[in-house]
Amino acid sequence: PPGSGRAFWGWLNAVFNKVDYERIQAVGPDRAASEWLLRCGALVRFQGSPKWQQDYNGLPTGPLGKHKIEAINATDSCIMYRGFDYLDGLEHVTDIRLEKCMYIQDECLQRLSETNNLQKSLLQLKIISCGNVTDRGILALHKLTNLEYLYLSDLPGIREKELTFHTLQQALPKLKLELDLE
Repeated sequence: PPGSGRAFWGWLNAVFNKVDYERIQAVGPDRAASEWLLRCGALVRFQGSPKWQQDYNGLPTGPLGKHKIEAINATDSCIMYRGFDYLDGLEHVTDIRLEKCMYIQDECLQRLSETNNLQKSLLQLKIISCGNVTDRGILALHKLTNLEYLYLSDLPGIREKELTFHTLQQALPKLKLELDLE
């Protein structure tokens, strides 16, 4: 029937985002998060490497904890709130790009902001063309106290631009905020 394909893909994406806590214990948080992100169509870059990892089967091997995620590019990926527990153990992520992520919503940004390790490590965040993000999600980012750069573009859900950005800028005075919003 019409529309059933969409329901199937939504179900499949939810399966890809299911957190496997035993896997996190077995291979460590960075490896488990890499597997999750690549399964969902995102890219990761490890510390000390200029190259973006996009091939699940090409993930580097080595001793537990050897490869640490430094950057995440989730452009066109199906990551969703359900999988964000994978981010909890990541201690070295400095850069995240969320672009054209149809499942990213305010709760995701709230969860990102409440992740202790990301509060310490995250320096750059770009949110582009994520239609489910509103002012509430952007304001939730105030807990990312080390965030130095935030780029926001094509976010139609942001309605109170001036108030939202003024409030965020007050909470994070050293933040460089770059906007490309209508």
